[in-house]
Amino acid sequence: MWVWIGVGSRYHNHMMTINTSTKILLIDDDAELADLLKDYLEQEGYAVTTAHDGESGLAAALSGGYALLVLDVMLPGVQGIAVLNRIRLESQLPVLMLTAKGDDVDKIIGLECGADDYVPKPCTPRELVARIRAILRRSEQQNTGQATGVPIIVGGLSIWPQKRKAEKFGQQMDLTSTEFNLLTVLASNCGHVVSKKVLSQQGLGRPLARFDRSIDVHISSIRQKLGDTDDGSAYIVTVRGKGYQLAKF
Repeated sequence: MWVWIGVGSRYHNHMMTINTSTKILLIDDDAELADLLKDYLEQEGYAVTTAHDGESGLAAALSGGYALLVLDVMLPGVQGIAVLNRIRLESQLPVLMLTAKGDDVDKIIGLECGADDYVPKPCTPRELVARIRAILRRSEQQNTGQATGVPIIVGGLSIWPQKRKAEKFGQQMDLTSTEFNLLTVLASNCGHVVSKKVLSQQGLGRPLARFDRSIDVHISSIRQKLGDTDDGSAYIVTVRGKGYQLAKF
């Protein structure tokens, strides 16, 4: 049983409009918890569908009808990480992982497998909603991106913020929503060091938490997708104690 700590929840008295852009899929084997989360999220204006095992949850996630997936790591049958891996083969659906509090291994593996962010259990519903809003805000930028549609070009790297599209030497890059945002921030500041604090605010949509390694894991994934330069060095340079810097192509 997942017990809320310091819930501080507050339901709205007014009716909220629900549309297809706010449809959320929640996969958690704890049916009582899932119902509590569903109730809270619907009070916040989201349309929520629940699944209680990896197999049925995966089928729902791949249906293409959801704006975001909240996925528990520990599931009966097909585990949460396996579900995430399968989703990433076919979809860039934003995924928020629910991990055991203090289990850094699950957090890192989830991020490495393409999760956009994570929330350790137990947490407050308010924190969960804040993370969901941050992820949706980033994923919806394609509808409110740069009006001119002018790409950011750094040598052989081209990024179209409005289209949520990135190419390296003409080849489209397969990036998660979070990876795209982080790469865009680095490209916009090419040649300059960008702190983890700024990357977290602009890339993850939330303040940098103490001991949070999310930025490091996402940057590692982006590095792998960018590959190395002709001389074997990485395109993204770590500046110890300061942050990261995108080198010119």
